[in-house]
Amino acid sequence: MKNIRLMSSVIATSLLCISFFPAPYTTAQSTSSPAHTKGRTYYEERGDIVWEVPTHRKLIALTFDDGPDESKTVAILDLLKQYDAKATFFVVGSRVEKLPEIVKRERKEGHDVGNHTFHHPSFHRISPNKALSEIDQGQASIINATGTETHFFRPPGGSYTDSLVKLSKEKGLKMILWSWHQDTLDWRKPGVHRIVNKVLRNARNGDIVLMHDYVYKSTQTVEALKIILPELKKRGFTFVTVSELLDNRATPEGLIEVNK
Repeated sequence: MKNIRLMSSVIATSLLCISFFPAPYTTAQSTSSPAHTKGRTYYEERGDIVWEVPTHRKLIALTFDDGPDESKTVAILDLLKQYDAKATFFVVGSRVEKLPEIVKRERKEGHDVGNHTFHHPSFHRISPNKALSEIDQGQASIINATGTETHFFRPPGGSYTDSLVKLSKEKGLKMILWSWHQDTLDWRKPGVHRIVNKVLRNARNGDIVLMHDYVYKSTQTVEALKIILPELKKRGFTFVTVSELLDNRATPEGLIEVNK
């Protein structure tokens, strides 16, 4: 009888937990498929979300999240210029409003700029109306800073649902995530050598690498780039924007498909 009461208590507690903690958003590296979200294959085949781009050319896209930052982003831009490398910056609108000249420089020097929302919220914690506002405000900040709009969107943390994917499409934005094997976790400051090894050991044609040009206080990303950029160039890789990477997608027949 005691065991039955104990089991009943455990079941009741479990049900309570389920009711208060629903299934989370799918994240960029999740292999599960919550009821409200399909898996990677579904979105990839439909072209709704991009993790990487199949190509026979030695192209790689560096992407930087959460900026701009008045020192770190500038240091990264200087390095990219030194190595004739292009990249894509997914910017946070509230920071763009404070540092529009840096975002303007990103555009001027041939880099892509993508929408990374206005306040960098967790989408599973905000309402649909708030999600729409975050995307719209992020878009407006880029237009105000550069005079041009972006067609790329990356949700904070890589978290997405069917509704967010649909909203992104309705806004004319392609959702860009990153190669699962190229998440550098540089925001955790794991050590320059770990960031470098992550990128160099896993470098493949068509990769989209996730890095950050804004992290709290000090960064290890700039020092890592001083090693990554020359080494991958030596291996024959070209650093391109996400736009250029998409323009060089290989067709199933092995030809190069060029967007017109």
